[in-house]
Amino acid sequence: MLLDFGIKDFIDILLVASIMYYIYKMMKTSGSINLFTGIIIFIVIWVVVSQVLEMKLLGSILDKVVGVGAIALIILFQDDIKRFLLTLGSHNQTSAIFKWLTNNKNTDTGREEIMPIVMACMSMGKKKVGALIVIERHSSLENIVRTGEIIDANINQRLIENIFFKNSPLHDGAMVISRKRIRAAGCILPVSHNLDIPKDLGLRHRAALGMSQESDADIVIVSEETGGISVAHNGELHIRITPEELERLLTRES
Repeated sequence: MLLDFGIKDFIDILLVASIMYYIYKMMKTSGSINLFTGIIIFIVIWVVVSQVLEMKLLGSILDKVVGVGAIALIILFQDDIKRFLLTLGSHNQTSAIFKWLTNNKNTDTGREEIMPIVMACMSMGKKKVGALIVIERHSSLENIVRTGEIIDANINQRLIENIFFKNSPLHDGAMVISRKRIRAAGCILPVSHNLDIPKDLGLRHRAALGMSQESDADIVIVSEETGGISVAHNGELHIRITPEELERLLTRES
């Protein structure tokens, strides 16, 4: 039996293990790790009943449950599946091929556009002015832009600070920066329901994390309570970073 084990079998096992590990990470990020554990236990029971014990009646019932359950899981985790596909499509090689095919070689936000954002965040942090800035990468944010007020202006430190000034009508929403322009402000973001988020973090941080779970965008948060700067990306939250770290995170190759 061991003699039949070849390189294809090894690759098969490695791919299945990689998929399971990614699903585990995805479930942990979204706060559904208990559900993931339950699914694994159910699959183990199904395999034992159907393949090992060969219980035909119970096995056939579980086969039907698995068939319906697969559709239910797709509906239940449609946002996580969408995020997986966005993550897959935003890898460096995939993005480079897409840009080459679409002849779109100048959409990334460069250092000259990032610095006004960094300077504005530093200034707002000192004054404890809350802010939420979404910076588009590869996945489109048009659905988020439509929830706010269209601005379509150059990226400017003074404009960013004026939008998030406490008396501004747009200061409570999110600003979206796309194609090296401030596209909109006062936008509404999806809120993360991850229970692992520290209790001292407010709605801005939850909205930023929720947005990062549904797109490959960078989301910058300035805390109104502490003045601390944080960044959410790919379902991860980098809390209380320095301006230098903010610049490095936003100007990294994407």
